[in-house]
Amino acid sequence: MTSSNAPVLVIMGVSGAGKTTIGQRLEKDIKYKYLDADDFHSQSNKEKMSMGIPLTDEDRKPWLESLRDAIKEYLINKKGLVLGCSALKKQYREILRSADPDYKWESYASAVNFILLDVPAEVLITRLNNRAAEGEHYMPASLLQSQLDLLNIDDSERIFRVDATLSPESIVNTIKKMDQFQGCFLSSLC
Repeated sequence: MTSSNAPVLVIMGVSGAGKTTIGQRLEKDIKYKYLDADDFHSQSNKEKMSMGIPLTDEDRKPWLESLRDAIKEYLINKKGLVLGCSALKKQYREILRSADPDYKWESYASAVNFILLDVPAEVLITRLNNRAAEGEHYMPASLLQSQLDLLNIDDSERIFRVDATLSPESIVNTIKKMDQFQGCFLSSLC
């Protein structure tokens, strides 16, 4: 984490992990703006996903670049941000980290921090089916396996993991108590 900026927290994971729920709760608790990466998808990306067609890297590139630009704006203005984003592959996370003007590629030392909401596949399937029954999301449960197949975490990236089978309150408290964020959320120490 760079010392001159409020941190950016990317709450990451596959669909159904709880990114929106946790991101919105963090926004309320730590007073950082929450952005949902889904809102940055093009209409054609949303249509593809709603038809059960997985996105390609080519589909994702302009989406990731627009997210990077949004993150950069918050960093330039020294404002904290919580972003809910799948960020499934290392190359996607590198694009997001590059919003930090001081970032050196593959150093993983960035004001952009990733927190993986870790959830077993069977829990995700139940969550996605419940969400689909309520008509709450455009991405069908049938795309879950393609996301799980893409999810690639390299230990050298220092991605923080949180058990997302816990209650939302417990997850938020776990994130707020992480050593690397002590003092960040109530001041500009980070």
